[in-house]
Amino acid sequence: MTKLDRHNKILKIIKEKDIENQEELVNELQKEGFIVTQATISRDIKELKLVKILSSDGKRYKYSTRDVNENITLDKFLSLLSKVIVDVDYSGNIIAIKTLSGAASSAAEAIDELNWSEIVGTIAGNNTIFVLVDKDDNVKEVIDRLKKIVDTQMGENIKKLS
Repeated sequence: MTKLDRHNKILKIIKEKDIENQEELVNELQKEGFIVTQATISRDIKELKLVKILSSDGKRYKYSTRDVNENITLDKFLSLLSKVIVDVDYSGNIIAIKTLSGAASSAAEAIDELNWSEIVGTIAGNNTIFVLVDKDDNVKEVIDRLKKIVDTQMGENIKKLS
């Protein structure tokens, strides 16, 4: 059996079962007729870019593909944004976001992870984030999209700086 066959089987196994460690994965592959060592599995895990995430019971960690983890991370970032944004102002192509004290850095990372093409970058302090938008014309669109994430918490707090 080829490396590709083994990689496909690994992906199938981790999708169907909570595999906590490399030894379990070796055993599962051997049950399927693959002759593998722990060293081979270690390389496969790196090549497949598998990550460990909390299992559904919340008591153990299991192997998962990165894309599943990215969805979980994105959900966490969206949840974070909805909880920490207090106020949003803008001037020109810069959006100033006020957050709860100490939350700006995490919120800026969450905004960066959104990968919105209009956002050039973010700078965070303790409770303030500056978001640089590529064009003045895109600022309102970015704010509207942030409003959808934050929903009612942002409400009437958006105003144009003088």
